[in-house]
Amino acid sequence: MVSEIFPPQTGGSGRWFWEIYRRMPREEIVIAAGEHSRQLEFDRSHDLSVVRIPLSLKEWGLRSLAGFSGYCRSVRILLWVVEEKRIGVVHCGRCLPEGLMALALKFWCGIPYVCYAHGEEMNYATSSRELSWLVRRVLRGARFVIANSRNTENLLRREWRLSPRRIRLLHPGVDTERFCPGRKDLGIRARLGWNDRPVVLTVGRLQKRKGHDQMILALKEVRKTIPDVLYAIVGEGDERAALEALVAREGLGDHVQFLGEIEDADLVRCYQQCDLFVLANRQVGQDIEGFGMVLLEAQACAKAVIAGASGGTAETMRIPETGRVVPCERPHELAHAVTAMLSDREGLVRMGLAARQWVLEHFDWGALSNQAKLLFACGQAGSTSPTKQSPRATDSRLSHCVERP
Repeated sequence: MVSEIFPPQTGGSGRWFWEIYRRMPREEIVIAAGEHSRQLEFDRSHDLSVVRIPLSLKEWGLRSLAGFSGYCRSVRILLWVVEEKRIGVVHCGRCLPEGLMALALKFWCGIPYVCYAHGEEMNYATSSRELSWLVRRVLRGARFVIANSRNTENLLRREWRLSPRRIRLLHPGVDTERFCPGRKDLGIRARLGWNDRPVVLTVGRLQKRKGHDQMILALKEVRKTIPDVLYAIVGEGDERAALEALVAREGLGDHVQFLGEIEDADLVRCYQQCDLFVLANRQVGQDIEGFGMVLLEAQACAKAVIAGASGGTAETMRIPETGRVVPCERPHELAHAVTAMLSDREGLVRMGLAARQWVLEHFDWGALSNQAKLLFACGQAGSTSPTKQSPRATDSRLSHCVERP
């Protein structure tokens, strides 16, 4: 598995890969993960075989010196890992940049690969003729592509003309034992700085598509009905300075809290103690929210959720029993939904209970990891070393896996 985004780096795709691959047989899996300042501490906490390599690229294209040299550096190290660990199949975390690295490995040593698609990186690639060309080559060379949502699957079929026979759907999930309901605890809320205020929570990288700014702007209208509302934000990112400036400009310093990156145990407490979870995502240019794992985590903790009417977030909930989807390009409709839901305390409890049951039935990692094992078996097709058999022989055994159920 090759992925720049992998714990301890935060991000939904990294958590997805961690939850899937830590449930696979240890002797069958090697993770080539991106570097992180806290990697040593994290890697001592588990028994997965993880090789940390530089996977972060300033440019995803090949025309620039930075892009070309970055790919050469990463592929050179990956070739060593493939030989040293006797790798039979590569799974790449995204079409770019990891997918292009996998394509290079296939060219040099004939090793097959499977590629994940999340939606947002696919849309980003359409902003450049070079990136679009590279993505098409990666998709064409993959045994099959794993889409994280129906929305991404439709994107692959409609925009990238990928045959349905070469697409597999595998939703991200949630650890329902760790992300679970908890009683309201005024001690924990006091330590968080929440006390007995109504709290709206957002978890995720501070990126424009996540819509933190729209939730901040919505607070003015929400405060007319709920004057002591607090908006708590977990996560870091490039937009933090702009968001802090927006809070200051709107005079909302007492109503917005930036918690930054926090430990997993504290993250669960935030989910458990908040009153409502909001991911006000919207499309920004070609950037979309492919799925929204944080919406599953909140629902697993028995919280009602609101998400933007963009990308694949609607697939995380059962509308309207567990959550609502509203346009979040402007704050008015979001403010109306937040106010209505916070004003109906019994409704929040009812939706939270339904949300917990929904996630248990459809997104628990136990069932999803079994589904992943079947997919991976198809990708492996019985091969332990790509140099010991012809691609034609491998492809014939793979044909029953490539057919869509």
